[in-house]
Amino acid sequence: MSLLERISTALPRGTAFVGAGTAVLGVASYVHLAAAGHTLAVDDMASFSVLWTVVSSIGLGLFFPIEQEITRIVAGRVVRGDGVLPVLRRGAALSLGLLAVVLVPLALFAQDVADLFFHGDTSLVLALGGAFTALAVAYVTRGVLAGLGRFEAYGTQLGLDGGLRIVLSAGLAVAGVQSVFAFAAVLTVAPLLALLATIKPVFRGARAGSQAEWRELIEHLGLLVGSTLLAQLLVNIAVISTKVIATDDDALVAALLSALVLARVPLFVFGAFQVSLLAGLSAASAKGDTQGYRRLLVRAASVTAGLGVAGGIGAVALGPALLPTVFGAPDVLGAADFAWLSLGTVLYMLAMVLGQALLTSGGARMQLMAWIVGTVVLVAVTLSPLELRTRVELAYAAGSLAVATFMTLVLRSHVSYRPVRS
Repeated sequence: MSLLERISTALPRGTAFVGAGTAVLGVASYVHLAAAGHTLAVDDMASFSVLWTVVSSIGLGLFFPIEQEITRIVAGRVVRGDGVLPVLRRGAALSLGLLAVVLVPLALFAQDVADLFFHGDTSLVLALGGAFTALAVAYVTRGVLAGLGRFEAYGTQLGLDGGLRIVLSAGLAVAGVQSVFAFAAVLTVAPLLALLATIKPVFRGARAGSQAEWRELIEHLGLLVGSTLLAQLLVNIAVISTKVIATDDDALVAALLSALVLARVPLFVFGAFQVSLLAGLSAASAKGDTQGYRRLLVRAASVTAGLGVAGGIGAVALGPALLPTVFGAPDVLGAADFAWLSLGTVLYMLAMVLGQALLTSGGARMQLMAWIVGTVVLVAVTLSPLELRTRVELAYAAGSLAVATFMTLVLRSHVSYRPVRS
């Protein structure tokens, strides 16, 4: 059996479909950033970098947990032969309610947000709200598709989202459009169009069933939102903290975003099996299959570690040269910068795998505690007297190490650890 075949059999079912879509979406991220970097002025690119980071951290942190909870509940219902339409309805209501909680203060304090992050450009606050809206509705449908095991449709939605981002951002660059709002609006338009194109499989699979209790959806949602928000802040905060600490260093802000995206190439691949991993662990938990549960977790951790190390070697070797040539980013970062960012990425991905184990085994509170510990370490290093660039990079690695270590100790301390039924 070849290495590729061994890796394929080690990954959860559905990884290939999600992987194809994730690959396109990952390429789209690079095309989008490269198109903006070669077209926008440095200060506009800095504003775009911050907006991108906020969408990737706060937006994903708020709405991805809803997808995870819907996936977990739907996967359990499929095992029991129950319908999932009630879950879809209440999941959508919950997501839209959370969206309103975000959009209202964003509208009330639009000028303040624009002054702090976007050089006073309030149109980017509108673009930010639009991106949040797209995430709120897309993650609901993805949760249903993943829980039903319809990974082909799930991957198609990701692939269409990525393809549209490539076409739209490249079209803006070719046309010479220098509007930062136009490049930001792609983050709203592409996912919404992809959602509309893949909505039918969601409703075909969502047949009527027993009533979905609100408690089932929100029982752990607060803990999960907290964990995911802190996780996304940890992996993205370098750009925001640099902008807040050194408000005039637009070159470093723009370069850091591009460097983080390059160092996190393994994360795009990791996302290909993260979704199917959660569905697989949830199904094994619902069946009480302890041996299969553990085997799947160990395989996922092994593949993740190997993936992270391979990606890190490539980032350190090629990253400094790729920043100015591919992304049009200022040439201010070197191999050492990529080494710290790559180390943080490996540790972060391992923490994400361990977090899935805690989530599907009833350890949502301990998962949140782990991310709180990591955030405390992150803040402490960020506020240290080290040189700014070094401390924000080191904070990413140190925070991720703290999370992974805490989760490992929690899991190993429970000698009688068994997954619990959903």
